[in-house]
Amino acid sequence: MREWWVQVGLLAVPLLAAYLHIPPPQLSPALHAWKASGKFFTYKGLRIFYQDSAGVVGSPEIVVLLHGFPTSSYDWYKIWEGLTLRFHRVIALDFLGFGFSDKPRPHHYSIFEQASIVEALLRHLGLQNRRINLLSHDYGDIVAQELLYRYKQNRSGRLTIKSLCLSNGGIFPETHHPLLLQKLLKDGGVLSPILTRLMNFFVFSRGLTPVFGPYTRPSESELWDMWAGIRNNDGNLVIDSLLQYINQRQKFKRRWVGALTSVNIPIHFIYGPLDPVNPYPEFLELYR
Repeated sequence: MREWWVQVGLLAVPLLAAYLHIPPPQLSPALHAWKASGKFFTYKGLRIFYQDSAGVVGSPEIVVLLHGFPTSSYDWYKIWEGLTLRFHRVIALDFLGFGFSDKPRPHHYSIFEQASIVEALLRHLGLQNRRINLLSHDYGDIVAQELLYRYKQNRSGRLTIKSLCLSNGGIFPETHHPLLLQKLLKDGGVLSPILTRLMNFFVFSRGLTPVFGPYTRPSESELWDMWAGIRNNDGNLVIDSLLQYINQRQKFKRRWVGALTSVNIPIHFIYGPLDPVNPYPEFLELYR
């Protein structure tokens, strides 16, 4: 019996080593084109990927897009052309730790840092004194709330927000129900680094698909694009660190929810009521 277990162990070790060194998937032609059409700027020694497209001539309107967890600015590609027909400038970035941006580890990822990166990008583009429309989703909603709080303080160098459009995201900690894997990763302690290394496309796709509506679920090729963005620069190894935003949201609830309730700019919310993470009707009732 002892010899049998030794043989299994000897076989399992190289198989596990091979699994942990599976290279990231190749970028699809569409995802490769997205990267090639974008640019990078440097924030405190870290490279941040962004897209900046010129749109309608003569329009003064600028929109900045803030993506969700755990994906990237590529989330917006299907509506990108439509936005350029409405706005003069359409800008999106990959937050630190996401997509094609740097993914340092160890690193204390925070919503505050992500908001500062958005401000730094607009300074880099010479837009720090322009009024900006924000369109955000999920994780991006929390970054938008921090930007909204800073705008409310009316401090120099902060973003001047003209309007804000949020879409499905956990802006209220009390109505937010993280998925099981998210709970394990954000609070798993020594277990979290193991889980991030064992995560694969099958686990990722099965975990992400249910957060889409039954008629809007991504195709397998689209899921592979999302997974390729995560695996880029070993991003799967920082997912547990990025998920600390859930704990930050609870800690800074008064700051970020208060920002939504105390400003006088136009705020709009796009909400899909089949969201399992921010369920109907309690989420919508609290928002109203």
